[in-house]
Amino acid sequence: MAAEHPAPVVRQLRLVVEAADHEAAVAFFRDALGLREEAAFSGDGDARVVILDAGRATLEIANPAQKRMIDEVEVGRQVAPRIRVAFEVDDARETTSRLVAAGASEIAPPTRTPWQSLNARLAAPADLQITVFQELHPPEERAETDGASTGRDRSDRS
Repeated sequence: MAAEHPAPVVRQLRLVVEAADHEAAVAFFRDALGLREEAAFSGDGDARVVILDAGRATLEIANPAQKRMIDEVEVGRQVAPRIRVAFEVDDARETTSRLVAAGASEIAPPTRTPWQSLNARLAAPADLQITVFQELHPPEERAETDGASTGRDRSDRS
């Protein structure tokens, strides 16, 4: 019998990024990438924050070997810092072109991965390295890919 899991207590994931050039970072992520502005606040001493809706959030925990493997697949060498932000998009090629035109530097062009997505790596404002990725197959087909499993797969084995 599968173990009972308590109801999730986390309601939202927020990744907070310090950007020295706040306006450029907001323009890039809101206007070029297309993240919807949810709220904006300001305070004393020119304190400013803009909260952008990035759709569904996940926290991807990778061990060093996986991080190296992703760099190899996407870029051909190790380049990622400890934290990299990935955005699922409808068209990785078009999004990459638009983001480069908006000031990002292309680290690697859209590349087909073994897990059946099209991934491009970019250096973005706020000193972030980002991946834009396009899923090439529906989730049920991706689950059939070598090395893929879901949390349910693991909990069902206990």
